[in-house]
Amino acid sequence: MKLSYLILALTVSIAGAAIAADNHGHDVKPMHGGAVAEAKDVEYEFVASADKLQLYMRDHGKPVAVAGMTAKVTLLAGSEKQEVQLQAGEGKLEAAGSFKVPAGTKALVAVSKAGKSVASVRFTLK
Repeated sequence: MKLSYLILALTVSIAGAAIAADNHGHDVKPMHGGAVAEAKDVEYEFVASADKLQLYMRDHGKPVAVAGMTAKVTLLAGSEKQEVQLQAGEGKLEAAGSFKVPAGTKALVAVSKAGKSVASVRFTLK
């Protein structure tokens, strides 16, 4: 009986190590200095400044083609709410303007392609 427990323990340990090592091939570190979240196996990086919002997408480390995509961003900073439409740019979805994005701002992003929902992602800005 003890041998079966040892085999079970080794199997669980090996499986856990394999899952931890694989991590689905995702690198969760921001590549553009933004906040990173994952939805439907795609990594989203949201970069926000007072004059620009940008959304980068990666699938297993490779950039996602943004042609035909848009995103609606809802910024929640304290009691203030601002909605912004992002349009496809070079390698990202983006918008220029005037934005209030202090630390702690919550960003709710709804990504669409050809009018169909692709993903909803939430970020908290630092």
